Amino acid sequence: MISPGIKKLSFEQYLDTIRAFTDSELIPGEKEMVTAGAVPERLVDRMIELGLFGITLPSEWGGLGWSMEQQVLLTFEFTRASCVYRSRFSTTIGLSSQIILDHGTDLQRELYLSKMANGRCVTSFALTEEHAGSDAGSVRTTAIKDGNDYVLNGSKRYITNGAWADLLIVFARTNPEIQGGRGTSAILVDAKWPGVSATLPTIMNGHEAGPVAELSFTDVRVPAANLIGTHEGTGLRLALRGINHARTHVAATAVGQATRILHEATRHARTREQFGQPLADFGAVESLLGQSYAELEAGRALVLDCARAFDAATGPGNDTAAPPAIPAARIAAAKLFCTEMASRVADRALQILGGEGIVGDHPVPRMWRDVRTLRIYEGASQVHERNLARHLKKTVL
Repeated sequence: MISPGIKKLSFEQYLDTIRAFTDSELIPGEKEMVTAGAVPERLVDRMIELGLFGITLPSEWGGLGWSMEQQVLLTFEFTRASCVYRSRFSTTIGLSSQIILDHGTDLQRELYLSKMANGRCVTSFALTEEHAGSDAGSVRTTAIKDGNDYVLNGSKRYITNGAWADLLIVFARTNPEIQGGRGTSAILVDAKWPGVSATLPTIMNGHEAGPVAELSFTDVRVPAANLIGTHEGTGLRLALRGINHARTHVAATAVGQATRILHEATRHARTREQFGQPLADFGAVESLLGQSYAELEAGRALVLDCARAFDAATGPGNDTAAPPAIPAARIAAAKLFCTEMASRVADRALQILGGEGIVGDHPVPRMWRDVRTLRIYEGASQVHERNLARHLKKTVL
């Protein structure tokens, strides 16, 4: 449960609390996490106490109700530590909570949102399949109506938190005769129901302590009341706000990671000497650090600008019954730029570290692998490049 005192804090006080938690517990706990191959449960419990599972949900559902701008500022702080920590609660605060909040029935909200905010219902967003990644409309998992139930069959892969989720939001084809997104619906599935299984990969090239899962569904009976939305075939459209919400968080995560990586690289450059002087005094190294700082600050400003636009589009007085007019193209640009930026910063940092970036347990090589995955999560960079180009062609006369 969220500690009662947390809900009494102003945002500035809460931000200071999360900053201190990152510095005093998350960053020092990284080696323990890597050794264990999972986020230690004591740190998960602390995340719950501090309300990190509830930063996106309104207070009426037990959350902290922070705006998107505030969420981004918080993300800048807690993602200075390993982004695996964030992944432990990211699907709950982003994709999953938002689709239930915006489009779930009153009963669905009552059953799940407060539990999600308090960390008692970890939720996963089960969309990706072998043939449906960026092409989300090609989902082959089916949910066929049988009386008052759907019968769910199929599989999902690369599902964050899939192995320890309590609740799955599964995207399945409810009408196999309709191709594309119009035949796909979102349904709520209890991860413990008969016919549901999760398998972890043997190798993760990044995010090793937060492995994604493969999910399998075999004749899983799901009550028809678990359909999200008023009718079938709207699953992908209803997920729009949650997807843009998640992309904004990923962009902010890239900024947080790059902040830490650049800090580590600068500290190394100031203390490591070659030819009688610190590495930081060599012009070539100064160039790497200076360029990284400029790109990092550009990314920070871009994400904050997107967050403010998101708040303006989805704040009080806006109709959330229909997909809000969120700045989707700008969010895509932020996700694209910031994740590519973080990889460039990480690569330069690794170059500055030299042999220490290849041998040993320095955090930068691990973070270098982790930020590389961000260029694939929530839409690969090339997909965003294509979509942004198409946006331009539609809007520029």
